[in-house]
Amino acid sequence: MEYRRLGESDLHISALGLGTMTFGEQNSETEAHAQLDYAVSRGVNFIDTAEMYPVAPRAETVHRTESYIGNWLKHQQRDKLIVATKIAGPGRGFAWIRNGPRINREQVNAAIDASLRRLQTDYVDLYQIHWPDRYVPMFGATSYDVTQERDSVPIAEQLQVLVELVQAGKIRHIGISNETPWGAAEFVRCAEQLGLPKIASIQNAYHLMNRTFESGLAEICHHANVGLLAYSPLAFGHLTGKYLADPKEHGRITLFPNFGQRYNKPNVPAATKEYVRIAQEAGLSPATLALAFARTRWFTSSVLLGATSLEQLKENLDSGKVTLSKEVLEQIEAVHKLYPNPAP
Repeated sequence: MEYRRLGESDLHISALGLGTMTFGEQNSETEAHAQLDYAVSRGVNFIDTAEMYPVAPRAETVHRTESYIGNWLKHQQRDKLIVATKIAGPGRGFAWIRNGPRINREQVNAAIDASLRRLQTDYVDLYQIHWPDRYVPMFGATSYDVTQERDSVPIAEQLQVLVELVQAGKIRHIGISNETPWGAAEFVRCAEQLGLPKIASIQNAYHLMNRTFESGLAEICHHANVGLLAYSPLAFGHLTGKYLADPKEHGRITLFPNFGQRYNKPNVPAATKEYVRIAQEAGLSPATLALAFARTRWFTSSVLLGATSLEQLKENLDSGKVTLSKEVLEQIEAVHKLYPNPAP
């Protein structure tokens, strides 16, 4: 396993990390613990979760994922693992979380204390804002609609509250997620202006059919030395090719159709078909091609794997041994030019 420094932090995280949003919905606690054991045995030291998990979010299961991880984590050597979690923002409702989550002082303190209890640990290594407190287009929306703006907690105030948690020893580093170029730049600017610790990471979707990170965000993260934690590297299973043969194939898209909005786009099947073809001609599985591509981008700190079985997790972890050839990368670029970002 390769390990990479996360931004300017003192964290050195595995280039393949374990995402856990299936724990408590698609995976039982026994299955979750088996995935955790196996991932760690393969060198994974980075485990990512969130207070709102599992997915699909609902009041009946909220927080279950952190609790499953906590029941496992209490039996581990804590200082050998890098545990990240997230605080929910207001962008998606979720009235069952603190009667409507916000990123203000009262709610941040309540959220971290509850996460620490569920995770059965004294601290988390990385605490991330799951999505902005302010309005931003999300999950398939690509245009900024000024009429949707709402009152929000200033970024400087959010940063100050999070730094207080660092000073209290409850978190070690700060990250953002589902952020825009303006938001990432503002977090960096506020930290510099106020003399506060800078964000270490940004967790955004990044995969063969959504490379929007490569424009504004890549430039900002390069100059500010902020690492990308790439989620959905298989595009909710589309990049495995399984939905080409059977659109009703068992998976997240069929289980949670509302979460597939960003993939219900005209060019997704055509682009998927091309990437599957490239993989097969190179003697690779489609999943391996997609994961190896995301892992080897210069801005990627870690790719978050989201398997629902040990067999899938093994295949995903095996992709860490693969480096794509120049010819394969050229073919990928040709498809990207033909179908640029069909699932942003």
